[in-house]
Amino acid sequence: MQVKDLQPKAVFGIFDEITKIPRPSKKEEKIRQFILDYAKTHGIDAHADRIGNVILRKPATPGHENAPTLILQGHMDMVCESNDKSFDFTTTPIHTIVDGEWVRADGTTLGADNGIGVAAALAALTDPDLVHGPLEVLITMDEETGMTGANNLEKGELTGTMLINLDSEDDAEVFVGCAGGIDTVATFHYSRSFAPADFHYFKFDVRDGLGGHSGGDIHLGRANANKLVARFLFNLMKKGEVEICEIDGGNLRNAIPRAAHVVFGVHTSKKEDVRIAFNKYVADIEKEYKGLETTLKLSLDSVDKPDFTVDSATSRNLILALYCAPHGVVSMSRDIEGLVETSTNLASVKMADGGRILVTTSQRSSVDSRKFDIADQVEAVFTLAGATVEHGEGYPAWTPNLDSTVMRLASDAYEELYGKRPAIKAIHAGLECSLFQQNYPGLDMVSFGPTLRDVHSPSERMHIPAVERFWGQLRRTIEKVADLRK
Repeated sequence: MQVKDLQPKAVFGIFDEITKIPRPSKKEEKIRQFILDYAKTHGIDAHADRIGNVILRKPATPGHENAPTLILQGHMDMVCESNDKSFDFTTTPIHTIVDGEWVRADGTTLGADNGIGVAAALAALTDPDLVHGPLEVLITMDEETGMTGANNLEKGELTGTMLINLDSEDDAEVFVGCAGGIDTVATFHYSRSFAPADFHYFKFDVRDGLGGHSGGDIHLGRANANKLVARFLFNLMKKGEVEICEIDGGNLRNAIPRAAHVVFGVHTSKKEDVRIAFNKYVADIEKEYKGLETTLKLSLDSVDKPDFTVDSATSRNLILALYCAPHGVVSMSRDIEGLVETSTNLASVKMADGGRILVTTSQRSSVDSRKFDIADQVEAVFTLAGATVEHGEGYPAWTPNLDSTVMRLASDAYEELYGKRPAIKAIHAGLECSLFQQNYPGLDMVSFGPTLRDVHSPSERMHIPAVERFWGQLRRTIEKVADLRK
């Protein structure tokens, strides 16, 4: 069976089309045009704003013109992670697979985050049987790498008073709050040194970790490939000089790094010590992550002597900083059981032009002061190591409103259809709702979506029965809003 043939066909048919459109963050031209063309084909008013968001509008079903205007919202970009490093997300469609009750991709991220939300919003606009009040659909750009679209949405673009964000990942749960976030980037400046002739050179490789979403999965204790590399190098460095020649780990600020590698050299007299240390390290890691990281692989191979290495001082400082830098859950919420309050993700290590090594990290918290506190701790670590540190603009937390009308309607809709009251929750991941409240402070917002697992990784998958429930909940909520009066 193909994805387009799944039920609800109205949603999966559009989702199937979306998977065929390359849409990395900041390269959304093709998906933007698809949305605009879709609107034109179906006679729906639509335009792109100055930053690249798309806003679509549809008048109310006759007799429901006085209902509040409802906004359906998702984002057009996707996280691009692949087991095949040569996979080009800018030109290549996603190959989807129906695997029992799940939809997954063939070795890449699926892009259900947030392709399924976009598909549901477009399907709602063209559903001939759906009774609705005035509808607006907002599809933002570049959510995954900076929430650029939401952050630059101008006052006056939206007229609605209620908003349903379609970017959550758990069936039978309605979200009314999320963490705020900020990115912190450390830059090491190094000089090149001639690779010592009396050194032996290795490539240490970490691959096929589970990775996952740095918000939604950070509490699961999955391996961080950058931390595994740093730990191995630190323990080697205690016994002798280690010269870094090449280092690369992770990709995106909001993904737990599942792969990393380093090319390094040690004095030839330490060559066998490295192999012994590696074997012990593998045994330790396998024991520590037994039953969790079932596909994680560590390898060590001898390589030819490179021409250059990173200077000794920077090699040492980088290893110390990466090993010392915090990663994972910092604190749990005292208000909501099981909710991560504050976390940090050691996301990526990249060598760049001009003798630079860039270390990207991401901090999240539902308490703004603690978000800045952990960001400052990260800054302090890398400053001590001689790096320059810059913080991004960040985004605020979305504070829960337990008196929300749209929350009540969405909860009622799910219970009426499926006989179960959905849980009301906040999420540690970032949602664009936190930014909408800046220019639209009175907006009544809620978020829900179907069950997705392992997003931001090639293991990403979507539960097919949950999509049908999600679609039913969305339709019924829209109908309930249509029965209200302004």
